[in-house]
Amino acid sequence: MPQISIFLGIIIKMYYRDHNPPHFHAVYGEYEGLVDINNLELLSGHLPPRVLGLVIEWAAIHQSELLHNWDKAMKQETLLPIQPLV
Repeated sequence: MPQISIFLGIIIKMYYRDHNPPHFHAVYGEYEGLVDINNLELLSGHLPPRVLGLVIEWAAIHQSELLHNWDKAMKQETLLPIQPLV
């Protein structure tokens, strides 16, 4: 699963040819959550509230880039890195 961004100990990844709806995986230590790109909400898993807030803030800034990477992942094309939250 390609890593597309990392910030503040949070790793953002996407699987190739993953299931809908468009989403990404956010990993923080032993926690992992699947975040819906369109609705910017946690689909499954668990992230500490502070971490989830940072992930949603980052995703809102980079929503179009995430959707572009989702399309690339569905075609098994190389994913583009996305700037971290600064």
